[in-house]
Amino acid sequence: MQMPHRILQRAVLAFAVACALSIPAFAHPGSGIAVDKNGHVYFLDTGSGLWKIDAKGKLTKLSSTRFHWLALDANNGFANARLPTGASGEIEKVGSNPAALIASDWPIAISQNGNLYFPTGSPGRLQIKQMSPTGNTSVFATLPATTKGSPLLHVNGITVGPKGELYYTENNSIRRINANGIVSTMATVPALDGGPSIPGIEADSRPHLRGLEVDEKGVMYVAASGDGRALKITPEGKVTTLVQTQSPWSPTGVALFGNDVYVLEYLHTARDVRTDWVPRVRKIASDGSSKIIATIERGVGEGK
Repeated sequence: MQMPHRILQRAVLAFAVACALSIPAFAHPGSGIAVDKNGHVYFLDTGSGLWKIDAKGKLTKLSSTRFHWLALDANNGFANARLPTGASGEIEKVGSNPAALIASDWPIAISQNGNLYFPTGSPGRLQIKQMSPTGNTSVFATLPATTKGSPLLHVNGITVGPKGELYYTENNSIRRINANGIVSTMATVPALDGGPSIPGIEADSRPHLRGLEVDEKGVMYVAASGDGRALKITPEGKVTTLVQTQSPWSPTGVALFGNDVYVLEYLHTARDVRTDWVPRVRKIASDGSSKIIATIERGVGEGK
């Protein structure tokens, strides 16, 4: 029996939505990078797992699953907690002092008071969940259903601000969630005119904002993966380009330590093969100088 046209349309739409939901987990490199209180840099390599750069620049491979997002649990608060698994993605703990929480399908963040935050839901029905170290989970905020007139498919990045508020990225916007769960727009970033074509990133998603951090003054630092840029944005909306990479390299995440900015960059590819995505870490010092401090070498098992 032939399927009625309206039912067929719904089936096609459901399939398209399912495909859209699969994009965050499987079709892009990771954006997880963080720095602990001692200046040690941790970053996720979607092709091989978690790496650490110590304060002297030594690069060490840590045993972990090949996930996408990272948050540091400085106080090991989730050492005995049952972390989320299932339809909203999986979160694992790696090591201690600090523990690294790594996530498969959704970005994660840990607040100063030790709560874990992560998005869940389906397109147009996304929420931010809050989980305490004791395992209590609640809805922190329900996100606007649409962005640019279309359903909000996923959250690209998330971080905690200086006063405990949350910030998250969509393709072209940074939004803020206050303590009452109210969402406001902090910045809207247009695509870069004549910007580079980054393999694997659709033109209509540019600038494709991903990993972000916010300093104690409310200044936002974000990876514009679709334009090959790492940006600094003041609370007043002034945008400064910290680095412009050359395609196929592009930033995916940022981390702060003092006045220094660390940028996780990946060699992008349109192929959905994790080992094709090669990461490197750039340090941008307070004087504006920039240098690559680590690059992963495929097939060697070590970085430099």
